[in-house]
Amino acid sequence: MLKATVIVKLKGGVDDPEGRTIKHSLELLNFEGIEDVKVAKLYEIYLDKPLEEGRKEVEEMIRKLLVNPVIHDYELRVEEI
Repeated sequence: MLKATVIVKLKGGVDDPEGRTIKHSLELLNFEGIEDVKVAKLYEIYLDKPLEEGRKEVEEMIRKLLVNPVIHDYELRVEEI
């Protein structure tokens, strides 16, 4: 069994309205000194495949659905569990 972890973040310079809203809310709760808040998505995908085949399949999932390469960067980790 494989566990693929995909972390999707907005590229630098891309507006993050959700992060901006969270930052504002934290400031309203009297948290100080917050420079910025960035929001990311984490996907955990479990596959019953050999390691290399599973990695290739997850990379295809990333290209076809999970990431817009114009605005997103991503990290991929695949491990046997």
